[in-house]
Amino acid sequence: MMLSRLLSTVSPDVAAILDRALEERELHTAEAARLLTAEGTDFHALLRTADWARERDCGADVSFVVNRNINFTNICYVGCSFCGFARHREDADSYDRPMEEILEKCRDAVARGATEVCIQGGIHPGKDHTHYREILEAIKAEFPGLHIHAYSPEEIDWGHRKSGMSLADYLLWLKEAGLGTIPGTAAEILDDDVRRVLAPNKIRKDRWVEIITTAHRVGFRTTSTLMYGHIEDVRHVAEHLALLREIQKETGGFTEFVPLGFIHELNRLYQKMAARPGSSMAEDLRLVATARLVLRPHVANVQVSWVKMGTKLAQMALLAGANDFGGTLMEESISRESGSQHGENLPAEQIRRLVREVGRIPVERNTGYDILRRFDDPALDPPSLEPGSDRELRGPERWRVERHTHSTAALGAR
Repeated sequence: MMLSRLLSTVSPDVAAILDRALEERELHTAEAARLLTAEGTDFHALLRTADWARERDCGADVSFVVNRNINFTNICYVGCSFCGFARHREDADSYDRPMEEILEKCRDAVARGATEVCIQGGIHPGKDHTHYREILEAIKAEFPGLHIHAYSPEEIDWGHRKSGMSLADYLLWLKEAGLGTIPGTAAEILDDDVRRVLAPNKIRKDRWVEIITTAHRVGFRTTSTLMYGHIEDVRHVAEHLALLREIQKETGGFTEFVPLGFIHELNRLYQKMAARPGSSMAEDLRLVATARLVLRPHVANVQVSWVKMGTKLAQMALLAGANDFGGTLMEESISRESGSQHGENLPAEQIRRLVREVGRIPVERNTGYDILRRFDDPALDPPSLEPGSDRELRGPERWRVERHTHSTAALGAR
């Protein structure tokens, strides 16, 4: 076996760890930390082993979701040092979107074939739990079949503390209004020493775990995330992955793991607090590969963030353990405001082309990873357009033609 021959050339300790992974045995935190430092032949063996594991876990499919991000306000006073998105109320470029504008963005998303809207915002001091519910109710009144993936644990914490309800009752109250799934963001690194530097006013590790596990217990599924490339070390990353694995073994509520590289250019953490300038290419691939090996078989889906990595590195990550290309996004403010240069919108046709280029099969999924459409035959692919082209920006008629299999009326009526 080619992989066995490759492992015979690597460092003995790394070979032993990868052998454990090949035997589908659980990796320890110290072993994960060692993989996160792999270089040279060790690095290549790690990637190859993770790719083998991905093939065993998920086959040749690469999934993606047609979705739209909607940030309803950028007014926030939490003060995270890594954030370039937040504004204060008096800032000239602050915004608090009226409900009609949020609904118009939903209409645009549905017209483009979206099955999901992802809604998050800043922690606005003038808002309370009722505002979160009102957004859900307004969207569901017009689009009862549109999946709403919304409200980070930080937002859940804010609304819960305003509500006077128990946490479980508050989450069920949002579910009743139409909340479908919850993003597992606001995790950054689940180590309080690191969190005190990144965001001293943000919820601590135990509160994040409490919100996520309670959400799972009352019937929500959530994503799981990790932000890396700033002040953390490999021990923090390994312990974070192990904690996610333990949560998943207990609740089974995570749909996927999403590694999020730190975007450094336009925030205080890099400019004034001596954080690293984001991750290297090797670090990105090591994390994707290590996550695949640490989290399997409990978390089957490892997603790439093309808005953080860029599309070419995201393609490389598909060869290093990842099986999901994330979403079309259509609009992405948070990474852009911190300095991301990789755009905000990646049409489904473009994702299909990128997946084909690495020899894999694109499949469109919904938020819960149910497959909606397979694209086995590349001859049936429509022409792909580069994101940001005039036609892509000015051609809503293109979406009506190329996404004709999605009916706005049908989506609203389901």
